[in-house]
Amino acid sequence: METVIALGVLITGVLGAAAVLATGMQNLSSSPSDVVTTQKAAEAIEAVFSARQSGKLTWAQIKNVTGASGNDGGVFLDGLQPLNLSGVDGLVNTADDTTAGLETVTLPGTDQQLGTADDQVITLAGFTREIMIRDIAGENGQLRSIVVTIKYQSGPTSRTYTLTTYISSYS
Repeated sequence: METVIALGVLITGVLGAAAVLATGMQNLSSSPSDVVTTQKAAEAIEAVFSARQSGKLTWAQIKNVTGASGNDGGVFLDGLQPLNLSGVDGLVNTADDTTAGLETVTLPGTDQQLGTADDQVITLAGFTREIMIRDIAGENGQLRSIVVTIKYQSGPTSRTYTLTTYISSYS
């Protein structure tokens, strides 16, 4: 009887360790996609700030097309969009991106070094991005939040990364 109980405890421990190992391997396999996701979200935010600073966009244009009011009149498309390259305007998630094609990323190959013959160029076909720009209440339209959400599939799991920042009309 003691042996049966000991075997039960041992099996429970081994199964628990196997589950932890499987979860760890799944998280490890999504690591390159996690890095790509954080970088693409930061690039989108930086592009919005750059467009404001350079005067490429007016303050009225730094909004979603439909947005919260139903007709915000900005340049950023509402909802999740494919991770397309930026179009002529240099901004992602705008109307001219559909002709630019999907973004790609170059990852190191088996030698784990970039710039060698075994590098892998991956098209980010399974990724979607949303840029949501909203006025902050009580700020007279002079402060807005920018929320960039990127979603992608990592094996059987759907993963989401969200980056939030604020932008003011004063540069």
